[in-house]
Amino acid sequence: MDDGLSGILKDLQAIVEQTIPSLPIEELSAFVEHYFSRRDQYLAILERHPTPVYILESSVLKERARRFQNAFDQVLPRLTYYYAVKSNNHPDVSRALIQSGFGLDVSSGVELEMAVDLGSRDMVFSGPGKTDQELSLAVKHADSVTVLLDSFGELHRLENIASSRRRNIKAGVRLTTDQRGLWRKFGIRTEDLPAFWKEAQQCTYTRLSGLQFHTSWNLSPRAQIEFLNHLGKALRSMPPSFREAVAFIDIGGGYWPTQGEWLQKAGTPAGRLQTALGKEAVSAGTHYRLPSTCIETFAEQLGEAIRTEIFPVVPCRICLEPGRWICNDAMHLFVSVVDKKAPDLVIADAGTNAIGWERFETDYAPVLNLTRPSVCERPCHIFGSLCTPHDVWGYSYWGEDIRAGDILMIPTQGAYTYSLRQNFIKPLPPVVVV
Repeated sequence: MDDGLSGILKDLQAIVEQTIPSLPIEELSAFVEHYFSRRDQYLAILERHPTPVYILESSVLKERARRFQNAFDQVLPRLTYYYAVKSNNHPDVSRALIQSGFGLDVSSGVELEMAVDLGSRDMVFSGPGKTDQELSLAVKHADSVTVLLDSFGELHRLENIASSRRRNIKAGVRLTTDQRGLWRKFGIRTEDLPAFWKEAQQCTYTRLSGLQFHTSWNLSPRAQIEFLNHLGKALRSMPPSFREAVAFIDIGGGYWPTQGEWLQKAGTPAGRLQTALGKEAVSAGTHYRLPSTCIETFAEQLGEAIRTEIFPVVPCRICLEPGRWICNDAMHLFVSVVDKKAPDLVIADAGTNAIGWERFETDYAPVLNLTRPSVCERPCHIFGSLCTPHDVWGYSYWGEDIRAGDILMIPTQGAYTYSLRQNFIKPLPPVVVV
């Protein structure tokens, strides 16, 4: 057999043998029962605000903020919290978190303008490819903005802009956590930090005083701890002048909600292979879960790594940038059944342009029939009303039956859904804040 073909077959076998744990029915049922228990509250809101609509629960945001802060406050001193605006950019999300003592992590001039308009007094401006116009906006608000630089070129452009306005600006530099593939896009290599510090020392108006890194999709703190270990070694090799200048280290966000990542069969490795082979990978009765670590364990393990690897070298302030973990459970989508075309096929009054992508072909979110509630899941293709077959809300619903006019709830859609919504065919649902 050709060596190349043999290697491919081995890879395919490894994919097939890779198992993803199933989502425990007890946990799923408890999740569904929790939202059915609040059914009357949601239906009362929907009497005044018909579907399709997002409902944003400010009390959930503030509770999540308190829990996140409490977890880390128990294990580390001198902490600053920044909400990652990109995860849900509705102004009332940021407003609630400012009230909870958070700063804002913004990634564009648009987000920075919103943060300023909301009255935020502490913002970090991150992200690659900042334009001169965006850097000028940061300099304009230099009393409340720290620019997290992404490159040598960005350092020099910020210095030129700050110099032209004769305004000092606080800055940090992002370190890339993966020097291969797509993540090369972000930050500078740790090996380039000495050269970056040397050039920053030549700047008159840009005050480099911190570092930032970010790992994403953190189901556990493993990747963050690995980089903290790497960073501790790098800091030990830096000159004393640099270590004395470091006032903060921002360890980013990416914390996954405690319930883990819920998947359809098509979202598993075997399901993706099945789809690639042209076979449908739908199994409405079975769901899968990649488990995640609770935030208290995140805090405990990250706190230990920081106290061991960072504080002996640089006893600085630690910054955190949670986004998904804070807002995921605070926003829900409500739609209605417009048409029942078959016993196992219905069309809703909103399309998945409301969440921005074909998420539920691979991700699993329970669809709850608030009109006919039951803690029993029944198979049914639930489509949106867009003119595309990929407009899927789910392959099942929780309820006694499903009929035209029924109100359906897709809970916990607060993270990377509203921000990704797009104007495509159908209008976007409004937001009701409670």
